[in-house]
Amino acid sequence: MHFTDAKGILTGRDGQYGMNIYRGCSHGCIYCDSRSRCYQFTHPFEDIEVKQNAPVLLEAALKSKRNRCMIGTGSMSDPYMHCEEQLRLTRRCLELILKYGFGAAVQTKSDRILQDIGLLDAINRESKCVVQITLTCCEDSISRIIEPHVCGTGRRIEILEQMQERGIPTVVWMTPLLPFITDTQENVTGILEACARTGVKGIICFGMGMTLRDGDREYYYAALDRYFPGLKETYIQRYGNSYEIPSPNARRLMNLFQTFCEENQMMYRPEECFAYISRFPQKYRQMNIFDMEGEL
Repeated sequence: MHFTDAKGILTGRDGQYGMNIYRGCSHGCIYCDSRSRCYQFTHPFEDIEVKQNAPVLLEAALKSKRNRCMIGTGSMSDPYMHCEEQLRLTRRCLELILKYGFGAAVQTKSDRILQDIGLLDAINRESKCVVQITLTCCEDSISRIIEPHVCGTGRRIEILEQMQERGIPTVVWMTPLLPFITDTQENVTGILEACARTGVKGIICFGMGMTLRDGDREYYYAALDRYFPGLKETYIQRYGNSYEIPSPNARRLMNLFQTFCEENQMMYRPEECFAYISRFPQKYRQMNIFDMEGEL
């Protein structure tokens, strides 16, 4: 990893803000879109860029905002990758979110988030916290191949269970589903049943399949050659250089997904899930001068 001083930490507008404390990732997921060349990485993806001044920038940004809102993290780079164990920058930023009365929406695959469950609980009690966990396969044997350097599915389900016990709302990202690998009825049903059992509020799914772009595609195909010999040729023949890579079972699996979510009263339309994640409780929204006493 290497360190940098960023010029800013929050992106977004209109009360919807996100931050990426790290750039790159050490989890090694074979399908990761963040490897794509369009994101213009100037360093190897596994050489994590650390925004060492993230807490300072975040505190200045939160102080300047008139209205409280949700602060998201994890959309590009996981906030709980291996270096967080040592650096604890995500924790320091969450402490500031709690201090200034904002909400947090945290997206991760890692069980390191459990180290901060007390802090997340406190944020949720003071305003709102939503934990988002990615589940792509119901079997640890497959997750160890396609997501090799992060905890397996079973452990992620334990994260959802522990959040449920604390009353911290959760949303699952069921994406991507890899054609000819994880796009089976058994896999999708296994994920859905785990979500229902752990009280997940909603499931984000952008169709049954995946996307591939330059940079990401080459890395993914190399992994297919290594772990699923012959499958790369099937992809090339069927999809060429397409960006969207739908499962041959897409229609049947989407019907299964939508029906299951409706029957179990879970949100499944992406726009509905995102609206829930970004919605900050109105009664906590306005910040007045007395909130900032001693901070000005």
